[in-house]
Amino acid sequence: MSASASATARRLAATALAAGALISVAALPASAAGHARPQHPRVEISAVQYDSPGRDDRSNKSLNKEWVEISNTTRNTVNLDGWTLEDESGHSYTFDDYRLAGRATVRIHTGEGRDTRTDLYQDRRNYVWNNDRDTATLRNDHGRFVDDESWGRDHDHRGDARRRA
Repeated sequence: MSASASATARRLAATALAAGALISVAALPASAAGHARPQHPRVEISAVQYDSPGRDDRSNKSLNKEWVEISNTTRNTVNLDGWTLEDESGHSYTFDDYRLAGRATVRIHTGEGRDTRTDLYQDRRNYVWNNDRDTATLRNDHGRFVDDESWGRDHDHRGDARRRA
């Protein structure tokens, strides 16, 4: 085979391979052809009231003024069963058979109370969130990090909008 015939054969082979690659990409489903799959539901810590207003007298009323809000920013309901909310000291609250509706928020209070669609209670008799510094960490039912919120010394702040009464 002559050198020019060999070069022509290589060009034809390369052209055929390139054409085949283009056809295979065009035939893939949209999700595999580079379009992003929908992200997992976005659930976040939207606010923290770590210093309950008034005297810290460990009354149930005072304990319940300490809370963390969790918001679902999607339109779809998210099953939070088995998810955890934890502080730096290891105090952990586990969501039990709870579904957070789309575009909804639930407030998790420290003290005792009757759980509703918008308010859940840890049923504790002591404060959880430290006033000087702490981190609230939300993890899914597989223990994977979802979101956190920190305050006080040695922590990055997300801004005063995160802490509201």
